[in-house]
Parts: sequence; structure tokens; C-alpha cells
Amino acid sequence: MQLKEINKERYSKHYKQTMVGVVIVLAVIALAVSTLLIQLLGNGDGSHFWFNVAGVVCGGVVVLMLLRRYRHHEYMHEMVYVWDLKQMLNKIYRKQKKIKAAMEEGDRDAMIIMNWSYNGSEQLYNLDNNTITMEDLHESMRELQQVMDKYGVSVSNDDFRPEMLDKF
Repeated sequence: MQLKEINKERYSKHYKQTMVGVVIVLAVIALAVSTLLIQLLGNGDGSHFWFNVAGVVCGGVVVLMLLRRYRHHEYMHEMVYVWDLKQMLNKIYRKQKKIKAAMEEGDRDAMIIMNWSYNGSEQLYNLDNNTITMEDLHESMRELQQVMDKYGVSVSNDDFRPEMLDKF
């Protein structure tokens, strides 16, 4: 996965519109299905908890099917990219202890992975207006640069390949 330039305004607009749509579709389907089930199968007394759960599950399935169907639509481009970016950053995070240890030993692949991770995190934080931990991230980036300087290694984001994670 390569890092791409994303239009923050377009991403934010599409994300908000999609989430509003998801909430509306989920609510309408959940209410409709649970109401129908209560009318057809329910009795006058007792809890309708499981009918309500079934309505929510049906709504969730429909939303997931719609998102999956339209995943490759141009409108979803930025959101799918951010989703994939978050998944890749999570994979790296789960192996980060081993990767950082290898990086300190001079492993170029580990440096490439951490460089990509830091740059991807910075992009994600900026897209989501989450700048609270940006200073910590920049400090980690400076530390990585010091390690790369120590070993005379130069890396770029284009060097990253997801398969590199299999090593750790």
C-alpha cells in the first residue's frame, strides 16, 4: 500500500454524508424489521428484545452489503483509502515492538516500515483533525531519523511493501 494525497475537505464531506446515510438506513431497516417481527410473531406481553436485536442485525447486514457493493465507487475513494490505511497501521502497531527492536539493530526493512507508519499516521491525524499526539509523533520521526543517520540508511515511503511485515 502506498500513501496517497487525499483532499481533506472532500474526505470529510463524503465521510459525514456516508455516516449520516448509514445511520438513517440502519435506523429505518432496524425499526421496520423489528416492528414487522413484533406484529407477526410477538405477543402482547413480554419483552421484544430479540425482535429488536434481529432488526438491528438485519439493518447492519444491509449496511455492510451496501458499503461492500459501493466500495470501489469514486465517491468512496477517500474513505476506502483511509479505512485501508488504518488497517495497515494496525497491522504495523501489533508488530511494533519487534519492528522497533530490529530497527535499533540496523534492519533497513524495519526502518522502512516505521517511516511509512509514521508518515501514514501523520496523514491520518491530519485528515481526522486529531493533532493531540502530533508532537509525540514528530518526536518518534526524529528518533527514527537519528537511527537512519547512525546506520547510513535512506528510505522513502515508496520503499514500503506490506509483505515486509511477514518478517516480524
